[in-house]
Amino acid sequence: MYRFGMTPWERYGKAAADSIAALLDREETERSRPLGRALDLGCGRGQFTPELGRRGWEAVGVDYVPAAIEEAKRQEAKGVTYVVGDVTDLPSADLGTFDFFLDIGCFQGFDTGRQRAEGQGVSALANPGSTLLMLAFGVTRLRSRIGGVSQAEVEAAFPDWELLDVQAAETAGLGWPMNRTSPQWYRLRRPA
Repeated sequence: MYRFGMTPWERYGKAAADSIAALLDREETERSRPLGRALDLGCGRGQFTPELGRRGWEAVGVDYVPAAIEEAKRQEAKGVTYVVGDVTDLPSADLGTFDFFLDIGCFQGFDTGRQRAEGQGVSALANPGSTLLMLAFGVTRLRSRIGGVSQAEVEAAFPDWELLDVQAAETAGLGWPMNRTSPQWYRLRRPA
């Protein structure tokens, strides 16, 4: 995908920067300082991980694509580290535990088995009371080309988490066909 310039999650991040910032603001206001550790799942070239570091999280970005991680490491960002790893096998990466998880488009690219594997891995690394903020595009007629995730699939992959909120995400700037996918922000909490 990177070689062909097909990175809709990066395009979305630029188009929705203000709304993403507002969602991250909410995560901060509900916590005491220090914020703790944050894991950016499927961080790619590090579009969002540095923002977590700037906000005061001890941020880790993980992605399966070595070239993406190498490019992410070229950014100068305090409090940020990057790791090549498989989000469907997080415990093997020996990353420690986290208080916040950010997934902007990674989960939706998986089939049901891999979605559940990501859910199990995130659960294994989650401190009690941790939260997960996930952007996923909705199911459409174009599912075979775009993917798409339903609320039921999110809840099935994270059975030990409580769903706090589902919020429609902005579509401005996405372009066709992504602007027809009903993207949603899912916010979940691991009970304390």
